[in-house]
Amino acid sequence: MKAPALTEGLRQLPAGDKRLLKVCFGAALIALTLGVLFGAGTAGTRAGFVDSGPLYGYRMMTAHGVSIFFYWLYFAQAGLLLAFGAVFTVPGGHIAWRPLAWTGLATMIAGFVASGYAVIAGLPLLYDAPPELAGVPSPAVAAFYLGYLLLAAGLFCVAVSGVATVLKPRFDHRIASWPVVSFAAVGWAGLLIVSSIAALNAFLPAARWALGLSPMPSDYSVGWHVLFHNMHYLPLMATVIVWYVLVQAVAGVKSVFGAHLSKIAFAIYLIFVPPTSLYHMFLEPNLAEAVRVIGSLLSLFISVPTVTVFLVIVASLEVHARTHGAKGLFGWIGMLPWRNPAMAAMGMAVVNLAIGGAFSFVLIQEKIAPLLSDTFFVPGYFHFLTVGTVTLTFLAALCYVLPGVTGHALWKPGLLTALPYFITAGLLIFGASGVTAGYLGVPRRVLDVAYDGTAPALWGTLMAGIGIGGVIMAAGLLTYLYGLFRTLWPAPAEDVAGMTLPSVAWGDVTPAATRAWAGPLSVLLLVGAMAFFTALAFEMIQALPLQAAGAMGGH
Repeated sequence: MKAPALTEGLRQLPAGDKRLLKVCFGAALIALTLGVLFGAGTAGTRAGFVDSGPLYGYRMMTAHGVSIFFYWLYFAQAGLLLAFGAVFTVPGGHIAWRPLAWTGLATMIAGFVASGYAVIAGLPLLYDAPPELAGVPSPAVAAFYLGYLLLAAGLFCVAVSGVATVLKPRFDHRIASWPVVSFAAVGWAGLLIVSSIAALNAFLPAARWALGLSPMPSDYSVGWHVLFHNMHYLPLMATVIVWYVLVQAVAGVKSVFGAHLSKIAFAIYLIFVPPTSLYHMFLEPNLAEAVRVIGSLLSLFISVPTVTVFLVIVASLEVHARTHGAKGLFGWIGMLPWRNPAMAAMGMAVVNLAIGGAFSFVLIQEKIAPLLSDTFFVPGYFHFLTVGTVTLTFLAALCYVLPGVTGHALWKPGLLTALPYFITAGLLIFGASGVTAGYLGVPRRVLDVAYDGTAPALWGTLMAGIGIGGVIMAAGLLTYLYGLFRTLWPAPAEDVAGMTLPSVAWGDVTPAATRAWAGPLSVLLLVGAMAFFTALAFEMIQALPLQAAGAMGGH
């Protein structure tokens, strides 16, 4: 069986490129492991399974958010950006300006260390680190902001190297036009650069204050909202790029619409993502009404890029399967290689994206955002995106990338195929409990919601559900991570023969109408779910005795 272009291209990379990618993905896996462990501890504390005390409880909560939302997601993106740019731009390609990429990676690792020191040594600041929470300047607070600034500087260097990797073959006249993945990688790298600049804008004034060099910044929340929006949607852009790559690897299917439309679909991220950040500011008390209205209108467009690429991918798979004999509305789905761990992870990622996406549209509405943004609704729905969608997708990519750069067989692919379903089961328990808790007014940043027995008894039951779901998720993720770490280790020579993962054995081409209904039907179901959960939110919140709006801003 012929190896996918991704795997073959990774095998052909220079040894120096492979070393760089191994270190990058190793750092990513370490960050995710720590984040999962701290997340399980936080969920257990909320549920009352463990008594960590407020200081250590909030330290775990801070470390969980920082390790996963900042470092895991961006170490993984840095490595995937460089790998895809080198592999897909030109045959026999390599990472351009590798010393700059190494500098960026070392800087990101230094940021990770600084952030870890700050969490251990200082007061827990949560992952958004508002200066008001710190209260007074201190070395630990300065280290916290320094960690984020180092991460931003490192991402900038890696992104520039990624752009150079794609541009250089074009300027050297080795290619006439960019392949779709290379084109998407340039946009991805460009938004990483924009996010790096946004991080500098958000954290440099706070770092200067923490060092005693300037007053406490008065507009920290505005800079944070702009940065958060970019950091929120960049992983989703990376996710659909990974889907586009992996669909070719597991099924051998390219877009039936051609490269031109695929490039347009990825390009609209640059059009729709930056101006839609206003809805993150709905909790700001002084936000002008006109800005609120504009933000509400713009928020309707945030899903356009992701939905567009999703439709391209799903329609291409469906049309290809129907031309090879698939019958019925969903018969084509059964032809996909579900014994491939990457396919299983992508399948669950799509399911989780639909669930998280439906709930996200509840939160971005101007009238309802102040009622839900400081409740457990936020982590309840957001984990469907960060864990169930983005993390599972990146883990799917590593099932191909790690064997490609190490030459080692993937550890127990059969077990790794089952784990996304196990993780999603835990996520459904966690998410259902969390979203319901949010509708009932449970605060999201309070570890003990019993309030000395005065809180509704149902709150405690829902927190137990969050703890149970969190433990299941953590167990599945840690097992998956163990398998990927094992893939990084030297493998016995006889294991290398097992590197080829299951793919589709398409049959003969048969006459069939090239209609694809599954994608549009999925979008219609998503719209219906959005309307249902929004109506449910209004009904449940109106039934509450109190109405509260956040003062410091959500997210």
